[in-house]
Amino acid sequence: MAQDAFEEIVADFEFLEDWEDRYRHVIDMGKAMEPLDAALKTPATKVEGCASQVWLHPRIEGGRFGFDGDSDALIVRGLIAVLRALYNGLPVNEVPKVDAGGELARLSLQDHLSAQRSNGLRAMIQRIRETATAAA
Repeated sequence: MAQDAFEEIVADFEFLEDWEDRYRHVIDMGKAMEPLDAALKTPATKVEGCASQVWLHPRIEGGRFGFDGDSDALIVRGLIAVLRALYNGLPVNEVPKVDAGGELARLSLQDHLSAQRSNGLRAMIQRIRETATAAA
């Protein structure tokens, strides 16, 4: 079910055996993302339940789901990039069917994130699912 872009991340993680290198890779992915336009950083796009500031701006084009996002924490920007690879481009009705926990487990992220970061990641996934469900 995962997107090709997500499969590339899985392959990168398999190549990078050391968690420090994987962590750095996630941060680099976040740095490579375009920043979210300041006008889109509104209360409506802010994700509650995250330790840092997080904004997700969804868009539906041609029946396909996508979102842009931003955070004031580098690792969280990287997690947003991972979620974009997992969800962007899917048909809207497929988004809620993604087993995000199972897919992310392939990266062993849950073993290396703080409880607060894990809660924030779950909050982002919940927001993505709710947005797609409402749009479907």
